Amino acid sequence: MSNSDQADSPSSEAHAAPPVDEKVRQDAGLVGEVGEHEEDAHSLPKRVKTLLIGRPRDLGDERVFHHVSLIAFLAWVGLGADGLSSSCYGPAEAFHHLGEFRYLAIFLSLATVLTVLIISACYSHIIEEFPSGGGGYLVASKLLGRPAGVVSGSALLVDYVLTITVSIAGAGNALFGLMPPAYDPWKIWAEAAAIILLIVLNLRGVKESVTFLVPIFLTFLVTHALLISGSLILHFGAAGEVTRHVVTSVQSHAADPSIGVVGLLGVFLYAYSMGAGTYTGIEAVSNSMPVMREPRVATAKRTMVYMALSLAFVAGGLMVAYLLLGIGPDEHKTMNQVLTEIFVDDVGLTSVGLGPIFLWVTIISEGALLFVAAQAGFIDGPRILANMSQDSYAPHWLGNLSERLATHNGIMIMGVAALTALLYTGGSIGLLLTMYSINVFLTFSLSMVGMLVHWWQERGRNPLWKRRFALFLLGAILCLSILGVTIRYKLLDGGYVTILVTGTCIALALLTRRYYDRVNRRVQKLNEALSHVPTRDEDLNIAEPDPAQPTAIILVGSYGGLGIHTMLSAIRFSPGYYKNIVFVSVGVVDSGNFKGIEAMQELRNYTEETLAKYVDLANRLGLASTSFMSIGTDPVEELEHLCVDVHKRFPRSTIFAGQLMFSRDSIYQRLFHNQTAFSLQRRLQWDGVPMVILPTRVR
Repeated sequence: MSNSDQADSPSSEAHAAPPVDEKVRQDAGLVGEVGEHEEDAHSLPKRVKTLLIGRPRDLGDERVFHHVSLIAFLAWVGLGADGLSSSCYGPAEAFHHLGEFRYLAIFLSLATVLTVLIISACYSHIIEEFPSGGGGYLVASKLLGRPAGVVSGSALLVDYVLTITVSIAGAGNALFGLMPPAYDPWKIWAEAAAIILLIVLNLRGVKESVTFLVPIFLTFLVTHALLISGSLILHFGAAGEVTRHVVTSVQSHAADPSIGVVGLLGVFLYAYSMGAGTYTGIEAVSNSMPVMREPRVATAKRTMVYMALSLAFVAGGLMVAYLLLGIGPDEHKTMNQVLTEIFVDDVGLTSVGLGPIFLWVTIISEGALLFVAAQAGFIDGPRILANMSQDSYAPHWLGNLSERLATHNGIMIMGVAALTALLYTGGSIGLLLTMYSINVFLTFSLSMVGMLVHWWQERGRNPLWKRRFALFLLGAILCLSILGVTIRYKLLDGGYVTILVTGTCIALALLTRRYYDRVNRRVQKLNEALSHVPTRDEDLNIAEPDPAQPTAIILVGSYGGLGIHTMLSAIRFSPGYYKNIVFVSVGVVDSGNFKGIEAMQELRNYTEETLAKYVDLANRLGLASTSFMSIGTDPVEELEHLCVDVHKRFPRSTIFAGQLMFSRDSIYQRLFHNQTAFSLQRRLQWDGVPMVILPTRVR
């Protein structure tokens, strides 16, 4: 069950019932009495929602887990696109900051390739150690403690918001570079529209949004492979001259007292750190293990190989191509567009009329891939939010799944935040990359240090510990160095905004956890007080509930004081009146337990066992009792269907739901606790079904 904690259980807040699958309806005799719900399903808002987002997934269909999971190739498209697309701005940013020392691009290219391969190798081993996913958040939480996990998780949240914003802004720069400058004022609005489109795509579900983007991804790979390979081959004859220029320039500047070796190293490290955006997205696979096709570890590691090799080739190759062709920055065009224009002239495509076609296809595919890259923010950002909600560092409802099995609340939050960042920065890539790189390498650094601690603890027990320790030591040095240099040079140029926003997220997460802990301590006192309700020990041979008798329908969650309190309060509500007690519960499918058909069966078994305990308690109190259950995702809507169906079976019934009541009502309490009971009551009143909300006071 969705066991965030008992404070959000059905008895306290009608931790409600997701959809009643058809098998459950048949077993309970609840088929064929839908009535108004069928009409409601055909209402205009429902039809619009279905058109945009699609029909609900059937959790009773085992194929649903196969349908929403990704094979390595599709994972490479949906998640690897974030890393690969960074080659559209990362190498250009690094090359630009070399200034007059552009000959250092050779060394910068080699350093970039090695960094990609090293970080990717580290994350492949992180996948092995944490096969259930969680990425940097889980690694830091488990290996460095929960405070470090909160820092990593908060940094990742801001990172994925900026993933969306940077990618869409980069796409705008690429595509509008093909148009006259007069169209530039429309760029920001086109980028905002693109973010809104991605929100809709992701609300439809992960696989649909990824499959839609496959042709774009493949076109980018083909065109850029031709562009890079062709540029290198055409200018291969100049390799000797370039090499001599590099050697003489290094010797000359190293001997210059005003520059020296230290000065050259400083320029190199500065440019290297400014190209930090190149490495963003490498961690995306480890954050998204739940969407990998079984066997998940093998699929994820294969995806990492695809990502690492493609990114290393494109990023490293572009830097060398910039150097060989003497590419420089342009106010209106991206460096990749300038490179493509020179390439088509050198090859002779322009003379035969194919130059403009290749240019447009290449740059459009680049812009489209950046659009694809924003997808990683919508896949992984909501998952980080959901993971943090499972640990009570974020409101629990952020772990809920929609009927399309997407973390819809998180998707909306990420989309709105990305729109805000886009409008705040005006789509400035330089400012966005500065903000972006800081959080990326903060998370990288925490993960590397955490794994260092892990393999140090494994010394003497695992024969691989020395090799793995050395790998993560190298990774930690790289990541901490890039983080330090970026903060040093870019703190006042926008870096402080990232630090401020991330710090705010950390503070909110800690306050949220503190609040939930305080509520749970109070609820635990209620559990202890009601854990031993006086009952009759003898076998009462209680008959099955008589549908003609007055019946109390109790909404319950996990077995504990809150559910017992709701049942006893319902009995006291009309002493001696109710002859039957019917318990209704739902196993809520959320991001924490949506991991396969086995997890669904465990959820069903847990819910059945919980209901059996309540039925046994009611029987020992001398009351005829039975129960009904369902498994699904949408609490309010499906609880409504289930309650209406059960009420038709027991026409002389009243529905009771518990609700936590605090001495002082406040906005933040409404934010932290779902309002399922009140929402359900409004719906049932419209259906003509009586429902009473019984308060459980929390002082």
